[in-house]
Amino acid sequence: MIVGSTKENLTLEKRIAINPETAKNIIGLGLKVCIEKNYAKHLGIEDKEFSNIGVEIKNSSEEVLSSCNLLIKVNCPSEKEINGLKEKTIIIGMLNPSKNKNQINEIIKKKLNIFSLELLPRITRAQSMDVLSSQSNLAGYRAVIESVAEFERAVPMMMTAAGTVPAAKILVIGAGVAGLQAIATAKRLGAIVSATDVRAASKEQVESLGGRFLTIEQSEDMETSDGYAKEASDEYKKKQAEMMREALKKNDIVICTALIPGKPAPRILTEELVKLMKPGSIIYDLAAEQGGNSAFSEPGKINLVNGIKIVGVKNLMNRLPLTASSLYAKNLFSFIRNLYSKDKKDFNINLEDEIINKTLIKEV
Repeated sequence: MIVGSTKENLTLEKRIAINPETAKNIIGLGLKVCIEKNYAKHLGIEDKEFSNIGVEIKNSSEEVLSSCNLLIKVNCPSEKEINGLKEKTIIIGMLNPSKNKNQINEIIKKKLNIFSLELLPRITRAQSMDVLSSQSNLAGYRAVIESVAEFERAVPMMMTAAGTVPAAKILVIGAGVAGLQAIATAKRLGAIVSATDVRAASKEQVESLGGRFLTIEQSEDMETSDGYAKEASDEYKKKQAEMMREALKKNDIVICTALIPGKPAPRILTEELVKLMKPGSIIYDLAAEQGGNSAFSEPGKINLVNGIKIVGVKNLMNRLPLTASSLYAKNLFSFIRNLYSKDKKDFNINLEDEIINKTLIKEV
């Protein structure tokens, strides 16, 4: 059985799905591995590093697609790649079913098995495969670094002979994996940090990192059975807006991380709320590509409104491609190890396995 991987569209994606370390681990399972020529050259990884451990280097993506039994990708395969896949090929990646309906429907029509790792259940056994957590951790860290660079002022409190520089105040919206890492990074830089989340269970996590949790009184349960946030009611959104009015007047940097799986990002900061911030403030919107948590947010753009910078993030992992690829490749290996049966020397799509059942896309 052969595991293959082709190059991503480098204008959009610099991450890779397999590196020499995970290729060696996959071969250790008893599988063969093949990749496209110059697969990771843009990251400074030469083909020789792969071939030295037994990876076969193919001259083109077509050769990889025609020979592999399992294709691993970062993003959804292109139409050309889909057409080049042979019957019964398995595809694994971060395939974003809600965004790539046409491609995924084409894959399903070809009767190929397709797994999207964003759909992993939040169970202990799936932690090593959790691509959302591994990538979101990096996103939360990078969000703080970049927003501080845009802020153009000192972050920690400084006492000097010329006077005292007050600590910057940072508000994190959404206390999932990205939000918690943003809180931790901002605290390490010396900021005064507060955070809010629709899930009441996140209060303890925020406070354990030294952040102050901004609470909204509520009776409804805002957490799904899988541990993700769900869409808020109109009543909750009204209370949330009232709380934000006061918080935004006091904070220098706001980092938006709120997402709802399979749906557009919730719009939390309206135009009116954004304009309450002081000139020179920063809104850094990690959810921009999913519609944005903030008004005036556009992917890949910095918009200036009343002296406030609204930074819309696009392809953030392209700024940390080596680290992001390393973590993602390890997530993929863990998933492949769970899918592959050494005894049968085949991939075992066991629908009684919650991990396999939840990530297998049957329809969109």
